Amino acid sequence: MSNDIRSSIALAAALFVALTADASAETAHILWKDLRPATQTAAENVGLPMIAAKLPDHGETLSLNLQDKTIQLAGYALPVDRDGDLVYQFLLVPWTGACSHMPTPPPNQIVLVTPAHPYKMSEAYQPVAVTGALKPAMEKSQLFILDGVSVIQSGYTVRKADVVNVDSVPDTITLPVNSPWSFLNKKKN
Repeated sequence: MSNDIRSSIALAAALFVALTADASAETAHILWKDLRPATQTAAENVGLPMIAAKLPDHGETLSLNLQDKTIQLAGYALPVDRDGDLVYQFLLVPWTGACSHMPTPPPNQIVLVTPAHPYKMSEAYQPVAVTGALKPAMEKSQLFILDGVSVIQSGYTVRKADVVNVDSVPDTITLPVNSPWSFLNKKKN
């Protein structure tokens, strides 16, 4: 066998190994609590949404455990940049009504998502699952809501994300029945 053929076979084998290793990179299916640092996990059982103003660090402490890892996270999409029903960027939040109808979640509970392709959204707070590389980074976005513009700080970004509709969001917060915002709870049929 000639050296050229051996080199070609070795190159093809190395390329095959590299491609299959890349394709088998695992996606971590995470929950919203995984985005909080360990010091905030005790607050998850109080039954109410985590509000930035009530946290000593205002929710700006991020978890770095998942930095640059491919994750999948389900939440509710709130459009930031849209043209009609096509959305080019959105905030992924853990409960319906967050940021526009209720107090804003802490930055470590908001993900700024840029889809790989414009995402067709039929309604605000549409339940979606986002898959992509998670980057801890504080970013501010202008959100246009009924009573004006609001600046929202997110603690994480996912760029070139794959976005799919889902029926439900695990690890989501259900507001207490006596809350004036309980109408935002999604009813299951």
